[in-house]
Amino acid sequence: MKKFLLLLLGFFTLNAMASNDQPVSFNNLPQKAQQFINQHFSSVGFLSAKLDDGQYEVRLKNGTEIEFTAQGEWKEVDCHTTAVPAAIVPANITKYVKAQFPNNIIVKISKKYNGYEIELNSDIELKFDAKGNFLYAD
Repeated sequence: MKKFLLLLLGFFTLNAMASNDQPVSFNNLPQKAQQFINQHFSSVGFLSAKLDDGQYEVRLKNGTEIEFTAQGEWKEVDCHTTAVPAAIVPANITKYVKAQFPNNIIVKISKKYNGYEIELNSDIELKFDAKGNFLYAD
C-alpha cells in the first residue's frame, strides 16, 4: 500500500511539473492581444493571464475569458452572461442572430479554421462558415 501511495504521489508530481502554464503580465502579452483588450474591454480591467502550450489564456475582472494565439490573434471570447463586443462579431452573424433569435445575445464566439462558433445566452450554439453564413445549430 505504501508503494502504491508513493507511486501515486510521484505521478501527480510529474503531472504538475509537465504542465506548461506560466503566468504572464499584461505587458508581456503580444502587442495585438494588448490592443484587442484595450480596444474592446478597456472598462473591464485585466485580472490574469497565462501561457499554455504557446497560447495565451486571459481572464478579465468581470470573468470574461479570452484565448489568443502566440501571435496575439483572438481565438475565443467567452463573456459568460454578458454580450460579446459587437465589433468582433462578423456582420453576417450579427444580422442572422438578430433576425432568428431577437431576444438573445451572443455570449461566446470562437474562431475555427473553417468558420465561427457562437453561443447565445439561451445556450443555443450556432455554426457559421468563414464568411459568416449560417451552417447549423447545436
